[in-house]
Amino acid sequence: MLIDDLNVILAIAQPNIKTITSYWDNANFQARFDELTQITSQENFWQHEQRDTLLKEHHGLKELVERYNIIIKAYKESSDLIEMFKDDDAQLELIKDDIGKLCRDIAKFKLELLLNKKEDATNCYLSINAGAGGTESQDWASMLLRMYIRFCERENFHVDVLDYQSGEEAGIKSATLYIKRRNATGLLKAECGVHRLVRISPFDSNKRRHTSFAAVTILPEVEDVNFEILEKDLKIDTYRAGGAGGQHVNKTESAIRITHMPTGIIVQCQNERSQGQNKQIALKMLKAKLFERQEEERRLVTENAVDRKKIEWGSQIRSYVLHPYKMVKDHRTDFESSQPDLVLDGEIMDFIEAYLVSQATQSDGK
Repeated sequence: MLIDDLNVILAIAQPNIKTITSYWDNANFQARFDELTQITSQENFWQHEQRDTLLKEHHGLKELVERYNIIIKAYKESSDLIEMFKDDDAQLELIKDDIGKLCRDIAKFKLELLLNKKEDATNCYLSINAGAGGTESQDWASMLLRMYIRFCERENFHVDVLDYQSGEEAGIKSATLYIKRRNATGLLKAECGVHRLVRISPFDSNKRRHTSFAAVTILPEVEDVNFEILEKDLKIDTYRAGGAGGQHVNKTESAIRITHMPTGIIVQCQNERSQGQNKQIALKMLKAKLFERQEEERRLVTENAVDRKKIEWGSQIRSYVLHPYKMVKDHRTDFESSQPDLVLDGEIMDFIEAYLVSQATQSDGK
């Protein structure tokens, strides 16, 4: 029946509404808007030294508050209308398209709320590095690689494997993905940190339980950055590409490794067929890493690193337990899932959204 279809559409949108309202309350947008309204309404406001900045913020918040109120009101009214016309299919048919459009607007608004920083919209590089533990951790790193590739497929992100360093027996030592689509950085920044796996080892003949670690780093792609990388500061090595690839793999030294001597930063790329193309990509990655380093130093000065956490073994952001019970838990948000198989198949959006919502609370508390 049509009424059942419409109720299902609204039910699918309900988690998005819950995320929006939770984020809204944590971020205190309404309170800040009311405060700015009072300030900008004062008779002598035109003399305020931050007049232009405050007016811009007030204008932006006014639009945000209006859109929030419209969406929340429309969602509630849609539910009321469905109930009102539950026995009138003709009326339900008239509101069907409006409800579908509303649910698309809700999903769009949710992302705009959660991803409100300039760098959130950019493409990104995602790197995975196996921790100590040899084959166990290298296999875990390959599981994470598959998880992120599956996530990108689910979300229609374009993904390229730029670098792939195979493990000695199984898995990978490291890998770097280039993920291209709007909001790639904003979403995947939630994954930055140490990931921990607990399971019965498939490599242990005694079937003992093992704990493995792998680190994930996210680097926004940067385009308009004005600093020069000097050729004399670079050490460039070539090597034969390894892992999955085309016919050129292991036949020509097309892979590139660049070491930035002043900082010790190393980047490498083996995705393309030619040295020149791989060098160009590697230089873009180096530029992004140098920019991130520069921004990190700036944040250390301006924020005194109060809430900055090091990515180190033992300080995991998320645990994936496959034995003696099944659970995935994010230690930053306490969000958890009892279906690790689905999570490892790329269903991580709920974890990402929980993290982004939690950041509103932390930002408000500073």
